[in-house]
Amino acid sequence: MPTTTPAPARWCTRAGALVLASGVVIALAGCATANAGTGSGSASDADGTVTVGTHANGAATETTIAVTEDTKLHDELPAAVKKSGKLVIGVGALPSGFPPLAFTGDDQKTLTGSEPDIGRLVAAKLGLDPVVKNSTWDNLFVGIDGGSVDVGLSNITVTEQRKEKYDFASYRQDNLALQVPESSTLVFDGDPSVLAGKTIATDSGTNQEKILLGWKADLAKQGRTITVKYYPDANAKQLALKSGKVDGYLGPNPTIAYQNTQNAKSADPTKTAGTYSGAGSSLQGLIAATTKKGNGLAEPIEDAVNELIDDGSYAKWLKAYNLSNEAVPKSTLNPEGLPLDNS
Repeated sequence: MPTTTPAPARWCTRAGALVLASGVVIALAGCATANAGTGSGSASDADGTVTVGTHANGAATETTIAVTEDTKLHDELPAAVKKSGKLVIGVGALPSGFPPLAFTGDDQKTLTGSEPDIGRLVAAKLGLDPVVKNSTWDNLFVGIDGGSVDVGLSNITVTEQRKEKYDFASYRQDNLALQVPESSTLVFDGDPSVLAGKTIATDSGTNQEKILLGWKADLAKQGRTITVKYYPDANAKQLALKSGKVDGYLGPNPTIAYQNTQNAKSADPTKTAGTYSGAGSSLQGLIAATTKKGNGLAEPIEDAVNELIDDGSYAKWLKAYNLSNEAVPKSTLNPEGLPLDNS
């Protein structure tokens, strides 16, 4: 969120909405409350199995994944974390949550979503009990800074500015997506020329708007154009898309994956025509686990994610949330982030 994430990180704080990875946040009925998600919920069991997508109200396919603890990685944990036996996972989903990434489940208490669930999988791999703490975006970083949160897993985009203060272990691509009606023949492979003559909706003040307006300016130099449209909320954008008033909507890939899932059984299904790096054409943006710089936790988290990738657990997690198009081949410690002039 904000910087990608909204001003925050490509999540949302600007108005509580996902921003660079950012766009609009669609909340399920039963959103987070101040006390929501303060425990691990019922998603992680003592035998090492983790059920992802629990109580997701249609935002995910509930999937049980068996995770084998790596005792060597457990031994490499910082002493304080090892002693506690817990991995305190910070999520900045207050006040309303943002499916499919993090939101209060339909049991009105479990903090579910792809972000807390990857934390539960990592905790199982490290032999720790997951404790999920929900907060506002700003207070998430206060928790990391003060030590009440071990790791932030909240759609946090890696930026060079953030790397001055935090360590990162990447686990997902930071992508935008072009959403179109299911019947559309439009295919977007990252070449904006295919959008010439099209009308595309996006969100004002976001990273995707910046990218779309850049494409529009480039095409204008060739005597071609893209018509950009804005709508007050997600419902209005969806109505415009389904009624043919716009040819597509450029927004955060996770948000669009969720919308496509919700639209699948409706009279007007939608699909993703293609994705594009939230960092632009020159860099693949990355979402990463975020820890206090130099505390030694990012390294075992990186290794844990890589083991989850190798044993297939990672792919099952992404598939459950319809986010397979954001898979990374491996987790990387402190990868290149958005430059300072774009943070």
